Amino acid sequence: MSVPVWLWLATIAGLVVLLAIDLFIVDRKPHEVTIGEAARWVTFYVGVAVLFGLGIWFWSGGVYAGEFFAGYITEYSLSVDNLFIFLIIMTTFKVPAIHQHRVLLIGILMALVMRGIFIAVGAAVIAQFSWVFYLFGAFLIYTGYKLARTDHDEEEEEYKENVALKVVRKVYPVTDTYQGSKSFVKIDGRRFVTPMFIVIVAIGTTDLLFALDSIPAIFGLTKEPFLVFTANAFALMGLRQLYFLLGGLLNKLVYLSIGLSVILGFIGVKLILEALHTNSLPFLNGGEPLHVPTIGIEVSLSVIIGVLAITTIASLVKVRRNPEAVKQVPAPSDHV
Repeated sequence: MSVPVWLWLATIAGLVVLLAIDLFIVDRKPHEVTIGEAARWVTFYVGVAVLFGLGIWFWSGGVYAGEFFAGYITEYSLSVDNLFIFLIIMTTFKVPAIHQHRVLLIGILMALVMRGIFIAVGAAVIAQFSWVFYLFGAFLIYTGYKLARTDHDEEEEEYKENVALKVVRKVYPVTDTYQGSKSFVKIDGRRFVTPMFIVIVAIGTTDLLFALDSIPAIFGLTKEPFLVFTANAFALMGLRQLYFLLGGLLNKLVYLSIGLSVILGFIGVKLILEALHTNSLPFLNGGEPLHVPTIGIEVSLSVIIGVLAITTIASLVKVRRNPEAVKQVPAPSDHV
């Protein structure tokens, strides 16, 4: 897929405009996001992603469009699982409802920048060392196995601060209460960070950890950096509105982790088959490719959609029959 520089620039400019509208117009005045507002914005962002995919179809053909849609759906579904962690963070730090949208927006903007760096590095490594697909494939299979074995009780533990947050707390003192939407304040001539800043860093850095799974996964569906980046961008941009839309439904998707583990395992197998098909490792078949079947993008897209549909239906049926199966969100922390 040949992507001219102007198309990269135009795409990034379009994404920046969308983010600017969201940050400076939609979120100009802090407010509690309603279900209706969230639904309209989710529809808008999904619609933009679909139009973008159709544009790729017109520009480069159905194969690349299929890769974009498969990548977008995979990234979106992996992100939905992350929303429950975001909910835990919001609850732990007692973020006021009127400020949650801004926290998610800035946190996800940080995540988008960091994912862009990850994607650039990943594309460079893949271009130089094709055998890295063996590692990606094995990692995804292992991650899928771990995800399937994770007990729900482990997911419900109180949020534990990562290294980035611990560093921030060492460098800056933190105020006891929120100061509106401000991240920094001066008290008696001394600079403090507010809990708002702590939560934004928590959201952004937590997503970076999730990217360790999702970036290899999407490279298993397409090797085109442009498609990898745009699929991630559209998935992340629609994520924060999905958080408000799903609300209480998040903890009802009790089988989502199992469904995602199947998807990760499937993509891992797909990567290893492709690595064998284009093998260049000298100690394997004398450095010659192996004649193994590969999985086309049509099959991949069908499997991803099918698994997500089955997972969602099974989860809702399970919760309806057994309301106690609903995941519980930890109680708010006594400190920020």
